[in-house]
Amino acid sequence: MTAASLRPQEKAAVLAEALPYIRRFWGRVVVVKYGGSAMEDPSLAQLFAQDIVLMRSVGMRPVVVHGGGPQIGALMERLGKQPEFREGLRVTDAETLDIARMVLVGKVNSDIVGAINVHGPLAVGLSGEDAGLITASARSPELGFVGDVEAVNTSILERLLSEELIPVVATIGSDFEGQAYNINADTAAAAVAEALGAEKLVYLTNVEGLLKDRNDPGSVISSLPADELEGMVGDGTLTEGMIPKARSCIHAVRNGVGHAHILDGRVPHAVLLEVFTTEGIGTMVSP
Repeated sequence: MTAASLRPQEKAAVLAEALPYIRRFWGRVVVVKYGGSAMEDPSLAQLFAQDIVLMRSVGMRPVVVHGGGPQIGALMERLGKQPEFREGLRVTDAETLDIARMVLVGKVNSDIVGAINVHGPLAVGLSGEDAGLITASARSPELGFVGDVEAVNTSILERLLSEELIPVVATIGSDFEGQAYNINADTAAAAVAEALGAEKLVYLTNVEGLLKDRNDPGSVISSLPADELEGMVGDGTLTEGMIPKARSCIHAVRNGVGHAHILDGRVPHAVLLEVFTTEGIGTMVSP
């Protein structure tokens, strides 16, 4: 069913249901980690931009943090460079780092900013290198220029948010000597959310949410506390690809973030459905 097919009374009911959530989250920061199918599908990308602008228009303060792993891999292959991964992380030599910076800052970030700014002059693109936003350090010599977040300097984000703008952050950080590092976007989003004291941290993924049974897409867990999620990480309930997101959610809600959410970015308007409806569509993690 589309909005156009709803009767006027049904449209009014949808708006009325959203009202208490709009009031509750007015002025609150929401960090959205954007990636996966939601980024690669042009129609979903347009809907995502609408969602972010609507959130801002009703008084919320969205911050978008994005990666771009598939896009980096695609350009590497076009350039004849074979990607190499260790423990799920891309081995990043100097050439791969240059490719990552070109893709994340020059292409993906600009595309997101452009999609949002179709609706008005709202979005500002940033890299973690800008204004010392993300200070990073090397994860390990074997991984090359893959970084861990050491600190987040929120001053540039706070200045943009105070001007009612929407920061869009590419996850390249740098150390005190100016050396750049490619940082896992899930980790970076959590660090930014914690530093800003965000009300919500939202992960858009390619799965329905956290599942009780990994083989049953209908077994989505609608909400659970961090302690229970930690148990699922320890007992092997979660798939390997979901573990980094789960750990980031746990750390975030234990360090000042109100709630963390794992949503299926393939669902149109996934962010709005989770934030502004009673049922929601994904998994919410509470402290």
